[in-house]
Formats: sequence, structure tokens, C-alpha cells
Amino acid sequence: MNRQSGWAQEAWQKTVTKVARTSKRIGDGFPHASVQGEYKLEPAYWWTAGFWPGLLWLLYRETKDEQLKLLAESCEQQLDQVIADYYRLDHDIGFMWTLTSVARYKLLGAEDSKRRGLLAANLLAARFNVQGNFIRAWNPWHEGEDNAGWAIIDCMMNLPLLHWASGTTGDPRYKQIAVRHADMVLEHFIRPDGSVNHIVIFDPHTGEQLEVNGGQGFAPESAWSRGTAWAIYGMALSHHHTGDERYLQAAKRAAHFFLANLPEDSVPHWDFRLPEGITAYRDSSAGACAACGLLLLADQVSEQESALYRQAGERILHSLYVNYGAWDSETEEGLILHGTSHYPEGKNIDVPLIYGDYYFVEGLSRLLGHGELFW
Repeated sequence: MNRQSGWAQEAWQKTVTKVARTSKRIGDGFPHASVQGEYKLEPAYWWTAGFWPGLLWLLYRETKDEQLKLLAESCEQQLDQVIADYYRLDHDIGFMWTLTSVARYKLLGAEDSKRRGLLAANLLAARFNVQGNFIRAWNPWHEGEDNAGWAIIDCMMNLPLLHWASGTTGDPRYKQIAVRHADMVLEHFIRPDGSVNHIVIFDPHTGEQLEVNGGQGFAPESAWSRGTAWAIYGMALSHHHTGDERYLQAAKRAAHFFLANLPEDSVPHWDFRLPEGITAYRDSSAGACAACGLLLLADQVSEQESALYRQAGERILHSLYVNYGAWDSETEEGLILHGTSHYPEGKNIDVPLIYGDYYFVEGLSRLLGHGELFW
């Protein structure tokens, strides 16, 4: 690793030490949010199932700690029971298998992981709606519910699984689906000012846009910060995989909106457009994800622009380390405090979130010179 950034190296060592400790209890479980200092473990089908093993793979890549490898492999094996469960799988197939099977295949060349990743890519591609050019989001939560026309900004982060599948097999269909979905996002999700819709609802039969839903943001017209982060990183990744300049420009537009609305400590509130009387909790996970996108953007733009994005990404990560970290706490398993998962539903507010931890560690890894992406 590059050791030029002293604080990042210090943060990395503290992360390695803390995860060595917390992994003894978490093991090969699937943490989501930390409640009273302890990560609540979710079933293997939960959308965040990939982030803990992904974090373990990030650390293993540098430390070669065999115990971390074994835990990550066990997590991946548990997902085998999920891949056959049609009703449990949704658009987040990409999050789940990119950070498990694809990560292991990239690191170890494991053939069984390659097969799992390709099967997951098939299932993700099968969710594509050809009339609306979108990958369907969730399945119905309740009997009789119809959300077949729902698409969400989060899905930009699932597209790398499709790009990987095309690159691995030589079959262009996966990439074609990813491109068509990303093109749809350019038209229907990213607003002229760089803010982002969370949920767009289409007629699944005609592809016509019907309405915008606020989702995890405060309102349909508000600006959910993690949605903006998904757009920054997701569009930067689409540019990374295709070279399409439109995606780069969209990532930059979302990045400029994000950066212009950050508070003094560079860690965003959960929504950038909140009316008076609504508590402006921070969402550290949005900051960590956006930082990773900004670091990728820094590699994609001209030398004159690069410093802007790299310095912004590093500034966010440094603030998370100094102001939001729980490095020395014996009573908190999370790495990064003050994440907000779903304010409108009152879920996991002002707590550590495993995806915030993952993106923080990924960002550190990038700062310290490891540029290869699992995505």
C-alpha cells in the first residue's frame, strides 16, 4: 500500500484491529445495523448480506489473514440457499454477489465463485423490463400488491455485476441491459440540478412514467443524500465499464450537488432538502459511499479536475475517521457512527450501518493505493 497519507494508514490499522475483534462474535453472520453497540444479524436473503463479507475481502486482500477469508467464504456459501428462493431475490442481487462471489473470483480465481456470480447475473438480468428499459426493484411485500413498475436509484450499484458477467463470458447481453437501465436513469432519475429521485414508478406494460415516490427521502421532490451517493458512484462505475461520457457528466453533476450541500464537517444529513421541524440526522453511510464515487471520478477526469474530486473524497473519509469513528470503543461493533437507514419508516436512525462501514474501508483502501474494484 501507498503510505503517503498518514491518517489513512492509521485508520486502516485501527480497522484491521477492530474487525479482528468484532469478527469473533459476528463470524459468518450478516450484520445490518448496530443496536446498542451490537450488530443485529439478518437472514442471508437480506439485501445487505454482501457488505460484511465484502469488508472481510477488502481486509484479506492486504493482510492475507486466513480467518477473514474463511468467514467470507462461509458467508458466500450460505447465499446458495438464497439463490434458489425466487420470492426473496430482487434488484439487490448485485450487492449480494458482487461483494461475495465476484470479489472472491477476482482475488482467488475460484471457479465455484465464478459460477455463482454468473447465475446471479442471470437472475438480475431477468428482472429487466423491456418496455420501460428498467430493472425492476422489489417484489411485492404484501399479497395483491403490484410494484412491477418500480425502479430505484440504488440499482445503479447493482449494474457492475452485469458488466462483469459480459466481460467474463463474452456475452454482450448483460452489458446491454446495464446500459439500457443506466440510460433510463439519466432520463428519469437525475434532475438538472444534480439531485436525484429515489423511486420512479412506470407502467410495466407500456414503460410510461407514472409518478415519483419519495422512498427513503423526505418527499418525492426532496434530495435523499444516500440516493445522491448511489448516483455518484453508480454513474462513475457505468462510465468505468463503458467509457460513455454521458455517465461521467451525470456523476459529476450529482457530485457537485452533493458537495455543495454538505455541512461544515463534510458528512451529509440524511436528506439535503428538509423542512423546519424535521431532525437533520447525519447519514455517514451516504458520505462513505459518495467518497468512493468521488475517488473513482478523480481517476476518470482531466488532471485539472482530478484534485477537486480526490480532495473532496479524502476530506469526507477523514471526517468520518476523526469525528464518526468508534475505533477504541469496546461497547460498539460498528466502525462508523451516525448512519440513517430509513427515516420515513423510523428504521435504524443514527446508528452504524454495515454498508457505511464497508464503503469507508473501501475508500481507505483506495486512498492507500489499491485501485482494483470489486464492482
